[in-house]
Amino acid sequence: MSSLFDVQLFNSVIVTLLVIMNPPGAVPIFLALTGSLTHRQRLVAARRASLVALGVIAAFALFGQQLLTYLHISLPALQGAGGLLLLLVALQLLLGQESGVSSDAGVNVALVPLGTPILAGPGAIVATMLAVRQANGVGGFLAVAVALLAALAIVWLFLRFAGQVHRLLRDSGTMLVTRIAGLLLSAIAVQMVANSVRAFVTTGS
Repeated sequence: MSSLFDVQLFNSVIVTLLVIMNPPGAVPIFLALTGSLTHRQRLVAARRASLVALGVIAAFALFGQQLLTYLHISLPALQGAGGLLLLLVALQLLLGQESGVSSDAGVNVALVPLGTPILAGPGAIVATMLAVRQANGVGGFLAVAVALLAALAIVWLFLRFAGQVHRLLRDSGTMLVTRIAGLLLSAIAVQMVANSVRAFVTTGS
């Protein structure tokens, strides 16, 4: 079985992805962005966000390096773009304009910013791309694929039951969580941009 499945690589990838995507930390952001949606719409947004993240990470794992090379885009540039996008969303949350973010019955929210770059951010993308490089044979690639699926399944479970947290907090509590999420999200965005600038200065590209 060990020759068909790299258990060590599986454990490494799933732990890394869960730490980067931080499912518990995504719950307040998810609640803030979907506060105006119905319970059913929130479930749809959770499922679509998880599927979008899975698709984006898987696509970059397979074709990411070729795509970035073809477009002459560096990983720091991708990270900086994701940080700026998150900063715009964070400002909307802090200013109480989250209703504009969560329009179209959660479709926009599921795609951007939940699916990417919150879940499928530069960190998760790069980590998966590196794991694919380390994969040795069919067992290694299978381990990476299963780890990615398992990590996104765990993320979906957290988002799936975020509605129960919303009912517990009620509207006033959700508003408080929204402001806190906006503050945290802005800090994450600034850190992403700072890391991008540091990478540009270090590598010169």
